[in-house]
Amino acid sequence: MALAYGLAALRGPQGVSALLDKRREVQQLQQDNSAKAAENERRRERIQRLKQNTTEQEMEIRKKLKLLRPGETTFILPDSPNVGGKPITPPNHP
Repeated sequence: MALAYGLAALRGPQGVSALLDKRREVQQLQQDNSAKAAENERRRERIQRLKQNTTEQEMEIRKKLKLLRPGETTFILPDSPNVGGKPITPPNHP
């Protein structure tokens, strides 16, 4: 009887498979957390660079506000068309 109960407990909804699923989920969450921590660190470093470097500040402001200095030219290129997430390349003609 104890053996039957033990098998039922191991195979039930709170059994080994549920434990393995939880472990996989914990590992995935730890990986996500690690990636987000790395992203936060990159952003902190960028903020620090912007605080300390006026040239980078100016470049960021000009990029965000789309400002140009006298004599500068901006080229706007069209996005390449795509179908199904793949860019379409024009055929090569000799």
